[in-house]
Amino acid sequence: MDERLFFPATLRNRAVICEVLDEFLPQHGITLEIASGSGEHGITFQKRFPNIIWQTSDSDQSCRRSINSWIRHERLTEKMPLAIDLSVEKTPWPLTNIFISNLSSIVCINMIHIAHWDCTRFLFKESGKYLKCGSPLILYGPFKRGNIHTAESNAIFDKSLKSRNKHWGIRNLEAVDEIAKSSGFKRSKVIKMPANNFSIIFNRT
Repeated sequence: MDERLFFPATLRNRAVICEVLDEFLPQHGITLEIASGSGEHGITFQKRFPNIIWQTSDSDQSCRRSINSWIRHERLTEKMPLAIDLSVEKTPWPLTNIFISNLSSIVCINMIHIAHWDCTRFLFKESGKYLKCGSPLILYGPFKRGNIHTAESNAIFDKSLKSRNKHWGIRNLEAVDEIAKSSGFKRSKVIKMPANNFSIIFNRT
C-alpha cells in the first residue's frame, strides 16, 4: 500500500539543506532525524549521503507509515532502517546501546516552532546524553534574533502558529542557545537559508 505523504515545503528546501549537511555531517555513523514528517527529507538525505545510516523518527503513526512507504518506494530497505516511534519529551529515547555507540549526529528540521517549548528542552537534554564530544546537533527553521523577527512574513507566520496553538511559535535563537548551553552544547554556526529560515549548528562540548 502506498501511504506516502507529500509536503510541498520539503521539495523547496531539501536541496539547500543538503548543502549544509554536506559541510557539517560526519562522514560515517548514524544520523538520527527527529520529527521526520513525511520522510521526503530522510530518503533524500540517505541517497545523498550513502556512507551514513539515516535513521528517521516521528511520534505520529501516519508519518511513520509515510516514511516507511517512501523507503520502500525508493528501494532503500537494504540500506535505510524503518522509522522509529520517538517523542522528544518521552524519555529515555528508544535507542539501543549499539545505536548510541554509532550515533554521530542529530538533525531536527522544522519542529521546535510547532511544538511545546519543553520539547526544545528535551531535544537538547536527551541529545546531550547520546552524542559524543564534538558531534553536531543541526536545527533548521525560522528563528527570531534578539527577540525580533527577521522578516515580516515570519511575524505573520508566528501569529498564525499561536492562533492554532498557544504553545507554538517562532523561537528566539538566544533562548535556544541558553537551553543548548545547559545541556552541554555550543552554537558554532548560523547559516541564513532561503524563505527567511536558518540552519543552526550546535556541537556537543
